[in-house]
Amino acid sequence: MSAELLALCRDLPIADFEPGGVLLQEGLSTGRLYVLVAGEVEILKGDFQINVVGEPGAIFGEMSVLLAMPHMATVRALSACRAYRCDDGEAFLRDHPQIAHHLARTLAQRLNGVTSYLVDLKRQFADDQSHLGFVDEILESLVHSQGPAFTPGSDRDPG
Repeated sequence: MSAELLALCRDLPIADFEPGGVLLQEGLSTGRLYVLVAGEVEILKGDFQINVVGEPGAIFGEMSVLLAMPHMATVRALSACRAYRCDDGEAFLRDHPQIAHHLARTLAQRLNGVTSYLVDLKRQFADDQSHLGFVDEILESLVHSQGPAFTPGSDRDPG
């Protein structure tokens, strides 16, 4: 699908980033999407690297666009990078249902992975009375949530 996705984006402007260049900054609201053409980026939550991505066709900024929230992570170039830039991600996804469908499949795969991980945690800590015992509540909220945004909170953000 990445070749098809890149072909569908060919009319978008190209953005080039040097190593260390920031595509998306955690906490900012831009409405922007990027589709990686070449290079490698890191995904950072605070100062913690949560992933490295170098696959052409990878999309960044989708969570922020779909949830109308600030970016939840920083995307920073590890090498010289080239990406298609879409300044109005919401309109772009609305106007390109095949890209939106690809994105929906990607997000469903992520959710499936996280849900499987939480089920494993639930089994491991079913009788635990610490904060890990709340895994059951988090899992139930994720699985059955159909309404407004769910925010599980954490020790740093108990809300």
